[in-house]
Amino acid sequence: EFEGKVESAPRGRIPPPLRLLPAYILDSTDSSAINVRPLRHFEDVTAAVSQLREKLQDVLTETWTNISLTLTEVDVLLSQPEPKTRADFLRYSQEITLDPNTANTRLLLSEGNRKATVMSQQQSYPRHPDRFTTHPQVLSRESLTGRCYWEVEWRGGGVSVSVSYKNISRAGGETLFGYNDKSWSLDCFQNSFSFRFNSIITPVSGPLSSRVGVYLDHTAGVLSFYSVSETMTLLHRVQTTFPQPLYAGLYSVPYSTPRSPSPACC
Repeated sequence: EFEGKVESAPRGRIPPPLRLLPAYILDSTDSSAINVRPLRHFEDVTAAVSQLREKLQDVLTETWTNISLTLTEVDVLLSQPEPKTRADFLRYSQEITLDPNTANTRLLLSEGNRKATVMSQQQSYPRHPDRFTTHPQVLSRESLTGRCYWEVEWRGGGVSVSVSYKNISRAGGETLFGYNDKSWSLDCFQNSFSFRFNSIITPVSGPLSSRVGVYLDHTAGVLSFYSVSETMTLLHRVQTTFPQPLYAGLYSVPYSTPRSPSPACC
């Protein structure tokens, strides 16, 4: 605050002229003095604030765009219904082959690695860390993500039509499809079906058939098994979460020959 008083000048004397104070004081030795920065300094601050505001706007715009894209993808996924007819399922079919590096030595692969037959004599496969050493089973070469559908035709004593993570164990009793938490299996016999996961067996009712269809929606966590004849009948449906890609798997009991028909393989 400024305090002062106005006094009348004595008669006969001319008051001294007024002097203008400087706009700001630099290098003041008075600790209580207020140093007012030049205008150029405030221009720098204003520019920095403007740059920060632009960066924040860019970040917010990018984040909102990503959120919008995610919501759009979710909307699209939710809007796609599951297939109903075999023709609908076949839209998601693609060729699948069996991986000889995973085949147990009692399995003979043929027809371009699309057919597996249990043999009484061991096959001369080379050593490989991915090979199943305990049970006559095999995984597909292709990993399965998104939506896909394939069919397995079999004859003989029975077959397990399965899906599995690649990191399933290769040796020991728990490597059998459905006897662990890394694989799901539909066991097909001449007079019955059953579903198996993590050693829990669930009886399955439905029309018996030598052809089984498998539908996977990896993103939605849906795995369905169908009996395929003139019509398709749902045998068992799984709703879960798949954190890893899946692989088609086949386990064949002695004297059984599972194969994937050419028109409907994924």
